[in-house]
Amino acid sequence: MPLLLTGATVIDGVSDKGVDDRAILVANGRIVAIGRPADLPTPADAEVVDFSGKFIIPGLMNANVHLLVNVLFETLVRYEDRHEDLITEAAQVALKSGLTTVFDTWGPRRALMAVRDRIDRGLVAGSRIRCAGNIVGFDGPFSDDFDRRIPGVGSAHFVDRVNATWVENTGRHLMWLTPEEVGAEVRTYIERGIDFVKYASNEHGGTSAGAFIQFSERTQRVIVEEAHRAGLTAQAHTSSVEGLRMAIDAGCDLVQHCNATGPTEIPRETLELLAQGDCGAVVFPLTDSGLKILKDSVSDFEWTMWKASDANARNLISAGATILLANDGGILAPEVMNEPLIKGTWNGLPEDEGLGRLATGHFVWLRAMEEKGLSPMALLHAATRNIAKAYQVDDDLGTLEAGKIADMVVLDEDPLQGAKNYQSIHAVIKDGAVVNLDALPEQPLLTADLRPPLEEEAHHKKFLHHGARLPGCPACTNGTH
Repeated sequence: MPLLLTGATVIDGVSDKGVDDRAILVANGRIVAIGRPADLPTPADAEVVDFSGKFIIPGLMNANVHLLVNVLFETLVRYEDRHEDLITEAAQVALKSGLTTVFDTWGPRRALMAVRDRIDRGLVAGSRIRCAGNIVGFDGPFSDDFDRRIPGVGSAHFVDRVNATWVENTGRHLMWLTPEEVGAEVRTYIERGIDFVKYASNEHGGTSAGAFIQFSERTQRVIVEEAHRAGLTAQAHTSSVEGLRMAIDAGCDLVQHCNATGPTEIPRETLELLAQGDCGAVVFPLTDSGLKILKDSVSDFEWTMWKASDANARNLISAGATILLANDGGILAPEVMNEPLIKGTWNGLPEDEGLGRLATGHFVWLRAMEEKGLSPMALLHAATRNIAKAYQVDDDLGTLEAGKIADMVVLDEDPLQGAKNYQSIHAVIKDGAVVNLDALPEQPLLTADLRPPLEEEAHHKKFLHHGARLPGCPACTNGTH
């Protein structure tokens, strides 16, 4: 059924300001026309929705989520055969929060693709998913790259099966191979149906807090070339200034969390490369108040890293880099969020400062980048058209224009008057249909409340709490940094 949206101020992501009292005609999931209500023909069978006083923007996007980030041993045992259910729940949480498209940059490929395809076919509600599967060069959740505590706790059979589910043929063993051999393995992985390629320029955590280079310059170029040969975009995980520079030189279309470069700020030369080239700069910022809270929880060394990342975010804006919104967004179960181990990390920040939350972290991102100097229209672009362009889906997504997919967010307040107004979601429209937000998520699992306490818990006397505080990344629980 055609849909006619009337009366709203339309901020289309193309013009430099919003236009009052516009109408948007939608049919077959795409935008047919945008203009004055009197100038648009109204099909006899159209559903007319009056959004007078509201603001319509393109559907929001997130350039880096992990729809199954809660990969702690307990979770993967409890939900061993329900990865697709967890991913569906996360995709619905994302959609309810205005994210009509998300790019999953690390997760179990087969389960992600299955949910992706069901959403694309309209069989289940959810944010549109595009996925990379594994990060090329990393091993699985129960490895030195993420949680090295589990081998020896879980059976070898279970540990190996979980790691294989994530890694397949793209793990650490690639570091032993020639660039040509790595290219062949990446080619094989691409043929399994992923939407883009993500590889490791730097290690993940480990003994050097991410400073080590994972692949040589030659190998990085080959990985990017294989992605481009297949018509896919390529991106890198970076965590040092040299890892960042190598990824840009390799020809990446975007670089993840490029403001995270350890205790060292990005050199001016590299900032200029990002500003002048076609490589999107994905930024992970905290608000000023979030940083203040975190400073009291982390070590002096960790604080030097957070200070540098904050300076990098501001310098990327000043340099004119193409900024992309992302936050490692995922859902951590309530029992995990209540762990003393996590409260001293960026994932343990209060809800209104927690960047990594899938449901609310993009709102934190927008407020944080507003504080650092990103202009109101640049904030919108960072959350929409910049992401669409970097992932090369801008023919269909990212702006409100005739012919594009009808993904929109309707806000009660003007987002150009303050980043906090992005939270005033009145309605979400995806593929030309108004989403029933109250029904999402349809099957709460990780978003469900904690189970009520057992009778025995009231009588339980604890001896000592044990365990080291988790490091910054919710999936990196080896406790070494």
